[in-house]
Amino acid sequence: MRLARAFCQGVATAALLAFAGAACAEPAAEWIDPLTGHKVVRISREPGSASLYFHQNSYTPQGDKMVISVPDGISVVDLKTWDVKPLIKGKGLVLLFTGRKTRTAYYQTRAGEGAPWTIFAADIDTGKSRRIAEIKEGFIGSINADETLLLGQWAETDKPLQPGAKPADNAKFGQAQYAANWPDGRPMTYADAKEVRLNERLEAKIPMEIFTIDVKTGTRKVVTASTDWLNHIQFSPTDPQQIMYCHEGPWHKVDRIWTIRADGTGKKLIHSRTMNMEIAGHEFFSPDGKTIWYDLQTPRGQVFWLAGYDLTTGKRRWYNVERNQWSVHYNQSPDLKLFSGDGGDSEMVAHAPDGKYLYLFHPKDIPDVAGIHAPGAENLIAPGSFDAEKLVDMRKQDYRLEPNMTFTPDGKWIVFRANFEGENHIYAVELARAAGK
Repeated sequence: MRLARAFCQGVATAALLAFAGAACAEPAAEWIDPLTGHKVVRISREPGSASLYFHQNSYTPQGDKMVISVPDGISVVDLKTWDVKPLIKGKGLVLLFTGRKTRTAYYQTRAGEGAPWTIFAADIDTGKSRRIAEIKEGFIGSINADETLLLGQWAETDKPLQPGAKPADNAKFGQAQYAANWPDGRPMTYADAKEVRLNERLEAKIPMEIFTIDVKTGTRKVVTASTDWLNHIQFSPTDPQQIMYCHEGPWHKVDRIWTIRADGTGKKLIHSRTMNMEIAGHEFFSPDGKTIWYDLQTPRGQVFWLAGYDLTTGKRRWYNVERNQWSVHYNQSPDLKLFSGDGGDSEMVAHAPDGKYLYLFHPKDIPDVAGIHAPGAENLIAPGSFDAEKLVDMRKQDYRLEPNMTFTPDGKWIVFRANFEGENHIYAVELARAAGK
């Protein structure tokens, strides 16, 4: 990197910068986090860039490239050099996800507010785009493993969660910014206000549908319909017919995590609460598609777990998480051996006094004492805990921007969003500690 910078400086001195062109693009900034000893790279060059949501795939099947949103469109990141190159330019483009079978970035755009969304597929290597669908109502949230079906959701009305909110209000943090008052006029915390707004939306009982769109024919089929608030839709990364979704709302009120097949059969509730104020959510598939993992609290804000449900056997595994290590979102490494957590601030559900870090979790199972098994132990929840390692100091982060960590396909880095330098940027942290740290 230093050699590249020196070369570019030499070219500029010789007045040949125009000839050098893109070869002299500013390299990614990097440093060693002084608290953790891990290398951090600022991938994005433009403030306001964003990586995808934590369960959306942003990588090529070969694991060499990643797609990101930038202020003037969509760009591609080389995961070996961190070079960033434009893919599609244009205002108002919404990056959706990448394919798991082909080197394709899917995105949508529309002519104006209220106009239909048009879904496009762009070849990540050439930038050539093709139109694949038009969505007159609702929006697309996922694509299946063989890239034959888009998955979307539709609501009869689409009111903002925060009364009076405008799209620009949410641009900085990528989500609704909640505010509400107690009956005596005192302002609520952001977290409490969010619960109020979620409950108002849930109680509105707005008719909704989850649907698929056939990529080849454009055929739209309803998977399930309800006046419950349907959200967090995602296809399995490996099973083209397996869908997971949630009943949205205050987590202590709803039965949240559900699965269903793409043909509408096999609807199943994945987690049933056993105590009042128990919550479960921010569910995601394991990389192999065999397990559903989710944030579990028994009860809310007191005892924390990363819980897993095996889709084939129905067996459950719960890893205990300490309060300061509770995270807004978790994720699992490609080899299934590690987990990540993006921490949280003191106003969030865990009220962690010192939780603003990115974590790498090493899972440990809790064995039977002296090898003595309880009757029927194989049918009980398998408990475990985490050895936690801090990756990045996030104490300057405004957690209204959620980091949304994802492992790179080679399992050597974690990509995340952050604003700890002031502007929104995309970063990566190396899992191996820097030499001598």
